Amino acid sequence: MADIRVACWNLQNLFDTTASNIAADLEFTPEHGWTAEALDKKLTNLATVIKAMHGGQGPDLLGIVEVETKELLEELILRTGLPNLTVAHADSPDLRGIDTSLVYDEQLFDLAGPPVSHVMHLRHRTRDVFQVPLAVKANGAALHVFVNHWPSRSAGQYETEPLRIAVAENCARLLGELVKFERDAYLAMPDTAATLDTLNARFDTNVLFMGDFNDEPSSRSVVEYCLAGKDLDHIEEPLKKAAANDSSGRQHTPAPARYLDQRAYLFNCMASLSGAADTGTLHFSQGSNTMNLLDQFLVSRGLLFGRSGLRIRRDSARIFKPPGMTSAGKARPIAFDKETKKGTSDHFPIEAQIEVL
Repeated sequence: MADIRVACWNLQNLFDTTASNIAADLEFTPEHGWTAEALDKKLTNLATVIKAMHGGQGPDLLGIVEVETKELLEELILRTGLPNLTVAHADSPDLRGIDTSLVYDEQLFDLAGPPVSHVMHLRHRTRDVFQVPLAVKANGAALHVFVNHWPSRSAGQYETEPLRIAVAENCARLLGELVKFERDAYLAMPDTAATLDTLNARFDTNVLFMGDFNDEPSSRSVVEYCLAGKDLDHIEEPLKKAAANDSSGRQHTPAPARYLDQRAYLFNCMASLSGAADTGTLHFSQGSNTMNLLDQFLVSRGLLFGRSGLRIRRDSARIFKPPGMTSAGKARPIAFDKETKKGTSDHFPIEAQIEVL
């Protein structure tokens, strides 16, 4: 079976030209130079890059960050000329009206349930984490996709870090709800070897977190709170039965306290690129390391090892740098300029492949 071509891209402020009554998008109105002509050119430039992804085949699954409306994203996808792509989108209460979305090939996937916009409540409601449950038509495998846009560093990396940590902990909770049983359900399960198999099968649920995390793969929010790392030590460990001297008396399944405290880890497919010179998805000239690797793929145990019908190809995760969207010399992403009508986004897209088993 052919691999699923996955990509994710922060489009950098893809707004329409109409001032919203809710969104703080006054900078993206005709009065401020965001004209129909500028929007038209940005859409064309973005579409060219999307179509060039994966060696010119385009993506089958595309996470989108920073788009204002579903209609605008549908227009963008139409311009790519790529067939069978459909949009899952939900308007979030973000103060700027900027959302995350998922584009998927309806010939390859069925929507397995309603998409859910998880709004994180901090001091105010922040950007959503957008969840889309899919089923792969070729083999029936389930895939839960979360598109992320964590709080910005614009007010200072360390000043805003607690906001990203809060969202990271919520992401860890969302993962736990997918791969573990709730307390009462677990306590009602019989202490049998078959139950242990059931527990491990649920722990192997295919989950993909992708997006702009506004932190590096080595940042505390990602590693310590979202529990996404580059090592296999934790993620490869199966759930085990209680120890012989455990006071719970269980012989085939984990002690309840141990199971309920079990942490679900993620593997960061982009972490191997972290720290390399001139390697990243966003250029920040004021930093000591000017390239930041903020856009990442994080996968669950099942998706990493191929235990539930799908397997991420770890060596396929990469930063996509098409010549048309990079500067000369040290290739940097060129942000769109509404006056010159050149550029696309201040972020590079990222790509990966998922093997259908």
